[in-house]
Amino acid sequence: MSAWSKQGLVFDTARQGVGGWMRHSALTPTPYRLDDELIRVYAGFRDAEGVSRIGYVDVRADDPAAVVRVSAEPVLDIGRAGCFDDNGMILGDVVDAPGGLHLFYVGFQRVARAKFLAFSGLAVSRDGGNCFRRVQETPILDRAPGRSSIAAVHTAMYEDGRWRLWYAVGDDWETIGGQPFPRYHIRHVETGDLAVIPREDRVCLRPQGSEYRIGRPRVYRRDGGYVMLFTRGNVTGEYFPGVATSDDGIAWERHDEMLGIALSADGWDSRTLCYPALIRQRDKLLMFYNGNDMGMDGFGVAEADAIHFDGGAHVRG
Repeated sequence: MSAWSKQGLVFDTARQGVGGWMRHSALTPTPYRLDDELIRVYAGFRDAEGVSRIGYVDVRADDPAAVVRVSAEPVLDIGRAGCFDDNGMILGDVVDAPGGLHLFYVGFQRVARAKFLAFSGLAVSRDGGNCFRRVQETPILDRAPGRSSIAAVHTAMYEDGRWRLWYAVGDDWETIGGQPFPRYHIRHVETGDLAVIPREDRVCLRPQGSEYRIGRPRVYRRDGGYVMLFTRGNVTGEYFPGVATSDDGIAWERHDEMLGIALSADGWDSRTLCYPALIRQRDKLLMFYNGNDMGMDGFGVAEADAIHFDGGAHVRG
């Protein structure tokens, strides 16, 4: 794909955050261009109890390691007690579409006999992304056969009046060291109405070998097809991105060797590297990502030449 040049930990949440609801972590950082000068990175920031709320960090487009502004309050707070998102959320995707800026997110709920449940919600902003309001208090992608515990949208494309969604689906748990970890894989569905998402979907990728989970699909158009970045975990504790390509966005071939980035020798991304999301900045691609402990420290950024992105992919930005 390309060789990535790491720019370091851009946002150290414990040091640069506003405290309170933003005490640590910056889960699944997702870039969105505000204008020629600013890129807004939405993420899930955790409080002292580990409950995450959606906020943002604005960085300079021409110097993405330079933080300009941090949201003082969440743009989307946790849901009402008893709802699917009452124990936190992570970012799925942010998409301009008719009616406003659509924020797809994954809400978490604690239950007695499972580690958690995670289903997809939708909120819309009509002020340019400073505040979002839920379209409903229930998930837009909820339980169905084969997705009893997880249905997590991480890419949404709106084209020609229809939505294409790529998401992680979980139905059981892997026991590692006596602790349960979610098993999941990646699926796809199309719909003309987000209020009526069909249950009939298609498998895109399943875990291979010692992997037990593969998720956080970030899908981008490229000349004549698609490329996907995802994150894969195996039973020995490795957690690292992979790459797949597709002609139609449904049938995928893995090419993990194309990624072009590695763990650092030490520091915040020396043990794991996960949840990459891309945005174009002129002739560069920027990759925002998390490191150790699924983003405990915050998020970083890496740069690459856009012309080397496997034939000239169309990346939003």
